[in-house]
Amino acid sequence: MIMYLLMMLTAAIVSYGATWGARFAGNRLGLFQPIRSRDMHSTPVSRLGGLGIFSGVLVALVVASNSFFVKDIFRNNDAPWGILAGAGVIVLVGVADDLVDLRWWVKLIGQSVAALVVAVWGVRMTIIPFVTESIPLESEMLQIIVTAGLIVTTMNAFNFIDGLDGLAAGVAIIGGVAFFLTAYWVHRNAPLTDFSDLATLLTAVLVGSCVGFLPHNWFPSKIFMGDSGAMLIGLLMASAAVVSTGQITSGLYDRANGIPTIIPILLPFAVLFLPLLDLGLSVIRRTARGRSPWSADRGHLHHKLLDIGYSHRGAVVLMYLWTCILAFGGLAFAIFPWPVILAIDLAATAVMAVVTAWPYLRQRRPGRTAGMPE
Repeated sequence: MIMYLLMMLTAAIVSYGATWGARFAGNRLGLFQPIRSRDMHSTPVSRLGGLGIFSGVLVALVVASNSFFVKDIFRNNDAPWGILAGAGVIVLVGVADDLVDLRWWVKLIGQSVAALVVAVWGVRMTIIPFVTESIPLESEMLQIIVTAGLIVTTMNAFNFIDGLDGLAAGVAIIGGVAFFLTAYWVHRNAPLTDFSDLATLLTAVLVGSCVGFLPHNWFPSKIFMGDSGAMLIGLLMASAAVVSTGQITSGLYDRANGIPTIIPILLPFAVLFLPLLDLGLSVIRRTARGRSPWSADRGHLHHKLLDIGYSHRGAVVLMYLWTCILAFGGLAFAIFPWPVILAIDLAATAVMAVVTAWPYLRQRRPGRTAGMPE
């Protein structure tokens, strides 16, 4: 645990400093995009924050490859470097989009290239997990296609929720911590001689980089992570999920104090539920209107929260709370009796549903007229 936390701290320190440098460079050189109608800010802000996050990831992985315990992850294993190469590609694509606003199809090609780099030289899906029985993917080409598709989907999901100051970084931190604790707990309690794990390291580094970035991005934001940062988070989160899913058939999860095999299947979806929900609703909404699924609009979940009366910070905190319930509620199934956790999760979900809808319900309560003071 100590070495993972040290790598997390390394990523946080580097990310904080590098983000400050990106802020300075962006402001000094005037690297801003015009303010759009859907934007929540009224003054130009640099979108180069992804460079700070990537710097934290890069330095932490290089340090890890030469550090006690975690360096075993890199021994005779090119997967970390394949993931890092794919991350470098997507950061370049994202920075280009943040500076010149690429066409959606150009960005999709860039995302596909980055995902293919990870799938060919990094990690791959070898099974499609189901609750009853997993489906093996025998074809190498099919493994690459499924892995690349998962990574592209996750990158777009995180890119879609990156619309409020601190939202994407905070969701990544909360979900990443839940993922990190699960991966670490499984390996620490399994009868293994080597407890080092790539998924645990990736989530530790990701959380650390986002922690270093968040102080610069909290409302009112001094810098945005841009597409480069949001897509990088999605790529790393998806890569960690692929690593964990590949460990199901090894029996690792079965041997870790009886942890249910379904946990590594459900947890990534629980962590990514809000981004994936927003992505799905956006595609349906835009397609129904005859528009491209990648065309921008002001209909995301965070926009709806603002529309019903939440403040900027209030909407972000509410999304944090939902992520906590989903991520840690899923994690709890691995440790405590499922009937108890299910009851607690349902109760927490019901309370949060009322809290979420409260501003809207208050506006529509009988006897309240427009303009009436609160």
